[in-house]
Amino acid sequence: MGLRVAICQYDIGWYDKQANLARVDEMLATIEADLIVLPEMFQTGFVTDVDCVAETMEGETVAAMRRWAVRSDAAVAGGAVIREGGRCYNRLLFVEPSGRVSYADKRHLFTPSGENTRFEPGRRRTVVEWRGVRFMLQICYDLRFPVWSRNRGDYDAVIYSALWPAPRQKAWTTLLAARAIENQCYAIGVNRTGDEPGLHYAGGSRIMDFRGDEIAALDDTAGVAVAELDLEPMRAFRSKFTALRDADRFEVEL
Repeated sequence: MGLRVAICQYDIGWYDKQANLARVDEMLATIEADLIVLPEMFQTGFVTDVDCVAETMEGETVAAMRRWAVRSDAAVAGGAVIREGGRCYNRLLFVEPSGRVSYADKRHLFTPSGENTRFEPGRRRTVVEWRGVRFMLQICYDLRFPVWSRNRGDYDAVIYSALWPAPRQKAWTTLLAARAIENQCYAIGVNRTGDEPGLHYAGGSRIMDFRGDEIAALDDTAGVAVAELDLEPMRAFRSKFTALRDADRFEVEL
């Protein structure tokens, strides 16, 4: 048996944290999986007015994710605006039923929206092992930067929790496949549906296997899809086609 991953997309209510948390609570109550992945800023939509939405790691969102993880006996991953040490981060949280919380901060902040003026960029590469599978944590715009996503032989799957607007949907699907192919890994991309002021989102959440083939996909409506990550065929493929071993060595300047 492999590890079952559920991807969840829905129309996130603009700035409406309570409604969004209630919506997710209802969605997750029926899911059977080992890992449940939610979009970036899943409780507010894409917000750069950090003073209105920022929480601490002891806040309402992390508490809710801990409850969901216990109830589902699954890890829950999703994004939130977190204030820490006087600075704000666009953070992907990975919460386990034990209460353990791992996280990655968005490395590449979206300058056209001014995100770079409100948030501190991530400076730490995060890989989490959960039920035998190693997950690298990434957020939205990070998908466009293959160096930061490069597999150093230290992960089996990469998660992209995102709010990716519809006009760039082709890039979303193309780059998810590219990251899976070049890193010989499973790629999990979760987006939202619906609208925010001036933006439309077309969903398209999906899971790609290590060949870049879709093994789970959603359209432009709210929903959940589940796929199983099986490491044995991935390892066999890596052993036969040794592209990762032939990759260039490099250092990332932080």
